[in-house]
Amino acid sequence: MTPDPICRTLTHSEAETEALGQELARELRPGSVVLISGNLGAGKTALVRGLAAGLGIDPGDVTSPTFTLVHEYRGGRLALYHVDLYRLDRAAAEDLGLEELGVADGALAIEWPDRLTHALPGARRVDIAIVDDTTRRIEVGSRR
Repeated sequence: MTPDPICRTLTHSEAETEALGQELARELRPGSVVLISGNLGAGKTALVRGLAAGLGIDPGDVTSPTFTLVHEYRGGRLALYHVDLYRLDRAAAEDLGLEELGVADGALAIEWPDRLTHALPGARRVDIAIVDDTTRRIEVGSRR
């Protein structure tokens, strides 16, 4: 059973989705994990740009790591590790060693967390649903 979200909101632009990410970044500490779910084009990377901005990292540096799997961004109060598991199957995701990323000096944002074969304790879940061309329904869950 999925826990009730602690925040449910609508955003009406990519900029508003990024602003929500900036708000979430205030809570990030070394070792924080954010699991971001949503269909293609939902705004997962826009949310990560907001996390980066909220950490003091240039959001213009943030791109989807679909083909490289992991991007590392530094220059803010924490490093941000941005992982995209879209191209992996569940078996391959298990061998990535994601728990080691960000434990000491940063936060970890994972797109397509449904590819993970095990839970990441303490992770915050963010679900993004497309309502229409510009509107997104975003639910931020409590830490697991």
